[in-house]
Amino acid sequence: MGRLSFATLQAASAILIASVSTPVQAVAPEASAADRPVPPPPPPSDAVLGADFKPHLVLDTGRAKLEPPDPDALKIQIHGEYQARLSAHSDVPLRQFRGDASTRSLGQTTRLVHWLRITPQLTLREDLKVVGQIDVPRGFIAGQPTRHVDAAETDYAERQPVEAHPRWLYLEYLSPVGLLRVGQQPSHWGMGIVANDGDHPTLFGDYERGAIVERILFATRPFGKESPFNVAIAGDLVFRDSNAKLSDDELAFQGVLAAFYADKNDNMLGFYGVYRAQSRESQGLPGRNFDETLNVFVLDSTGKFNAKIPGTSGHVFGEYEVAYMHGDTNYVRTTQQTRTNTREDVRALGSAVRVGAVTTSGRGDDRYGDFVATLEWGWASGDADPNDGVSRRFRFDPNHNVGLILFNETLRWKTARASSIAQDPELVQRPNPGADLLPSEGGVFGATYLNPTIVVRPVRELDLKLGAVIAQTTADFVDPVRVGTHGVFENYDGGDPRSHDLGIELDAGFEYRLGLDYGMTLQLGAQGGVLFPGNALADAGGHAMGNQYIAVGRLGLQY
Repeated sequence: MGRLSFATLQAASAILIASVSTPVQAVAPEASAADRPVPPPPPPSDAVLGADFKPHLVLDTGRAKLEPPDPDALKIQIHGEYQARLSAHSDVPLRQFRGDASTRSLGQTTRLVHWLRITPQLTLREDLKVVGQIDVPRGFIAGQPTRHVDAAETDYAERQPVEAHPRWLYLEYLSPVGLLRVGQQPSHWGMGIVANDGDHPTLFGDYERGAIVERILFATRPFGKESPFNVAIAGDLVFRDSNAKLSDDELAFQGVLAAFYADKNDNMLGFYGVYRAQSRESQGLPGRNFDETLNVFVLDSTGKFNAKIPGTSGHVFGEYEVAYMHGDTNYVRTTQQTRTNTREDVRALGSAVRVGAVTTSGRGDDRYGDFVATLEWGWASGDADPNDGVSRRFRFDPNHNVGLILFNETLRWKTARASSIAQDPELVQRPNPGADLLPSEGGVFGATYLNPTIVVRPVRELDLKLGAVIAQTTADFVDPVRVGTHGVFENYDGGDPRSHDLGIELDAGFEYRLGLDYGMTLQLGAQGGVLFPGNALADAGGHAMGNQYIAVGRLGLQY
C-alpha cells in the first residue's frame, strides 16, 4: 500500500548546522637549529589520512559539487547527468494472457533507455535560492516492446525516447528562526523505503521517477542554531509517487510532523508521523459512481551512525528504517465488503537495516574507500489472504534497489501481468477493486532478504563490486487476482503458494570514473547478475522457473 512522503530533512539539517571556527594559536619565535627539540614520531594513521567519515567513501557517485553561495551577487549553477543503459536479459516467463500461447513471456530481451537530468539552482543571497529539476529527454529508445504488462507505470510497450518529466521547482529561504521551503519538491526520508525522491544512486540498479510533492515545509531548531535537535512540519499535495499521480485526477493530501537529531559527524536519529488522505473517482456498477478513499497513518523511525575503527583510518557504519501503516480504505475491497459498505483495514509493516565497514587510502581530499563490505536485511509484510478484510502487503519504494533481477525484473513483470489480466475489458466486466495497485514496479513486497555486497577500489576511479540477494516471502505467496476471479489460492505462476523460497541472486559489476574539465565526470561500467529461482516461483506442476540473467552496459556523464 501507500508510499507516503516526507522531505529531505537531512539536507535541511546540514544547512542549519552552523560552522565551527578553529581558534588561532600563538606562534613562538623560531629557535636555532641546535635548540630545536627532536621531532615527535609520525602521528597515527587516522591523523594523517583524516578521521572524518564521508558518504563517498562507501558509494562514490561522481556527482559534481555545488559551489557555496556568493553573498554579494547572484549565482546560477546548472548540474545534472546524462545516463544511458543497454540491457540484455532473460525473457521473463509470465501467466498466459487471453489464451494466447505467445504471451507466456514478457517478449523483451533487449532494452536501451536514457535520460538527461538537468538541475539548475539560482542563489539570490546566502539565505535564499530557487531550485529546479527536469528529466528531458527520457525514455525507451530501442529493443523489443513488452507484451500485456501495461498496468506497470513504466511498461516499455512503446519506444518513446523523448519524454519530459518535470520534477522540482521550489523556493528555499533560511530565516533567522528556521528553514522555509515552498513549491514542487522532492520527498525523501531515511533509507527511502517509504519516501524516495528518485535522486539517490544505489550500488546496483537505477532510480527513476520518485516521490514529488507540492509542499510547504518549515524546519527549525527550537533549542538554538547550535543544537542538533530539529523539528519540522509540512503540508503536501502529492504531485506523483508510487501510489498516486495528480495528472490522473487522484488527490492525495498529507500532513507531516517530524523530530530528529543530526550531528556534524553524519549521525542521525529521527521519528516522524504522516497522515494521508487520498481519493479518486471510481466507476462502480453501471450507473453508480462513487469516490474511492484511503486514510492512513504512517509512523516511521530512521537513524544512522558511523565510528572510527581504532588504530586504522577505516570506519564502521550503519542505518535503519522501520515503518508501520495503520488505516482503512475502499481502494481494495472484497465482494462482501462492497455489499455491506465496509472498508478494508490497512495494517502493514516494513523495515530495513544496513551495517558495514570501509577501509581507506589516500590523504585529505584525495582519501577514498578502497574496500567496502555491507550487509542489508529487509522485511516487508505480505498478505496471504486477500479476502480477510485486512490489507497487510507492504511495498518498499521501487527506488530502494535490492539487486538487479529478482525484484527489479522478475517480480516487477509478474505482478504487472497479473494486474493487466485483472483490468482487461475482454476478460472482466469490471476490474477488481485495487487491481491497479498490484504492480510492484520493482519494489520489495511481502518478502524478507539478505543483501551482502563488497566493493574493491584498486584506485579511486575504479569500483569492482559483488553482491548477492537471498530472499523468501513473509507470507504465503498468493496472486490476489486469481483469488478474486477464481477463488483459487496460488502463486503468480499457478504453483503452490505455501512455498516461500524466492531464490538466490548473484550480482557483479564495475564502474570507472574519468575526471574531465569543468568538474565533469565520465562514467563507464557494466553490471550483471543471475537468479536461481526458488519454489515460490514454480508452476502448477512444481517445475521451477528457469534461471534468469541480466547484463547492463552503463554510460554516464555527471556535470
